[in-house]
Amino acid sequence: MAETLYIRLGSQAEDEISWLVFSATEREIIASGVLANAEQLTTLTEKASQRVVEIFVPGSDVILKQLAVPTKSQRAMRSAVPYMLEDELAQDVEQLFFAYADHQDDSAGNNCFVAIVEHSQMQRWQSWLADADIKTKTMYVDVLAMPLMSEQWSVIALHSTGQSSAETQVLVRQGRWQGFSLDAEAWQFAVQHLFSPQESTATAGSNQEQDTQPVIKAYSALPHSEQLTIERAEEELPLALLAQHCHDSKFNLLQGHYKVSEQHSKAFKNWLWAAGIAACALLLNVGYKSAQLWQLTAQQEQIEAEIIERYKKVFPQAKRVRVGTIKSQLNRKIAQLGGAGDSEGFLAMLAQVQPAFAKVPELKPESLKFDGKRQELRLQAVASDYQHFERFKNALNAADLTVKQGAQSNQGEKISGSYSISSADNRSSQKSTKGRS
Repeated sequence: MAETLYIRLGSQAEDEISWLVFSATEREIIASGVLANAEQLTTLTEKASQRVVEIFVPGSDVILKQLAVPTKSQRAMRSAVPYMLEDELAQDVEQLFFAYADHQDDSAGNNCFVAIVEHSQMQRWQSWLADADIKTKTMYVDVLAMPLMSEQWSVIALHSTGQSSAETQVLVRQGRWQGFSLDAEAWQFAVQHLFSPQESTATAGSNQEQDTQPVIKAYSALPHSEQLTIERAEEELPLALLAQHCHDSKFNLLQGHYKVSEQHSKAFKNWLWAAGIAACALLLNVGYKSAQLWQLTAQQEQIEAEIIERYKKVFPQAKRVRVGTIKSQLNRKIAQLGGAGDSEGFLAMLAQVQPAFAKVPELKPESLKFDGKRQELRLQAVASDYQHFERFKNALNAADLTVKQGAQSNQGEKISGSYSISSADNRSSQKSTKGRS
């Protein structure tokens, strides 16, 4: 059940304060009461902590003005209005707070609707609520929370619990941005001099057909109402009536300097702390992963550069080399040596021959050719001495390879020779095959 606590403050600390707990969904009163003064607001602290709180303030403390300002800029309008009204106000504009309603222009051409309150009064209301630890985001003017009638005034009396009938207040709403509140004595004067048929006729002058006396829709018994044209409505508890119609106005006095910032619960603040820590952990993790990725990328680039450098060293005639094409280029080189289908045998043979080259660095290979059928590597090499060929052959035999040394020839300062190299296992399998045949 969505419940709201409504509180109507007084003008002074010693004034009575009405309160009401109302359910909007059920449209019923849950609880209500009257406090003797502002000091007793602390008795509502617990109720306020469990509900939304909305505040009403007396229309007698608020001046409502509607006027036509020759500008469409809201900022320019709000800067000009205080000084446009300066001659009509009793206090200096610096002592007054101006709150603006977001209404469309009316039929009379008015485009600015402003409520004027003394800063000292706004601060007084806020201090009472702060002392009672009651938080609210909304403050309504009570007369603007009354029902709005098209051709009638809505009126209700707020009867004091005191003994004097003079403490009764009458709330009157005349239009969208018109209304006032009077005590019982001022209301009696208004009835006698403003609403009486005689005064209306005298005021009308020559226009006798105009009836200036308003039709009043009363939501309670009104004092001194015999001379009024009254349409009786079902009697309502004043605060309940305001609670049911206040949201139609959509005007909040708490704006500008007095706008309440968002207040978060302790649990929400704890959640924010947890979310902040999680976000920091996530950022740290992302940063760490990014650093790792950057490091791996740098290593990959270094390895690719080394691969390209070695490839160019082995194949100096290569001009444009890319890592993505090196594998296919190597396959083509292997195919030229003995067939792409025997690449695994060729590479395995190279791996076995490589230690012999390491032991005899003086012997330099000039060409390599691999016979896929016979699984035989044919090597043409040069060296500066015959002994290097013999040492190379012994190194190959030590690696369990079968070596058939070819002819050697002297070519100036270099000696050229050839080898036919195969693995011992392959040679024995070839002999057994011939024996069976």
